[in-house]
Amino acid sequence: QVHLVESGGGLVQPGESLRLSCTASGNIAGVSAMAWHRQAPGNLRELVAGISNGGSTNIADSVRGRFTISRDNDRNTVYLQMNNLKFEDTGVYYCYAEILSGSWNDYWGQGTQVTVSS
Repeated sequence: QVHLVESGGGLVQPGESLRLSCTASGNIAGVSAMAWHRQAPGNLRELVAGISNGGSTNIADSVRGRFTISRDNDRNTVYLQMNNLKFEDTGVYYCYAEILSGSWNDYWGQGTQVTVSS
């Protein structure tokens, strides 16, 4: 069984920073792509940033220049450094990973709330 556990969400003011972490654990033989998605109230879930196991990244236009995604392959962990947060960054942030555990499957974390408010 595989689990993704996120941490690092919280309440911040505009312009402040947060760092999200997500660690995959369980019967893992390999990890391919990892990513962060977010969902604001009333909106569809959207991709924020993705990273391959080789380190290539894909960043959404709305956060490019403010957010950075990275990973530690030895720890099966992906990070999202969020700087200069804006009101519109508020939402539930979900970790995603493509993991080999018997077969390749998609896994999601439970989500962590990020609220940007003054």
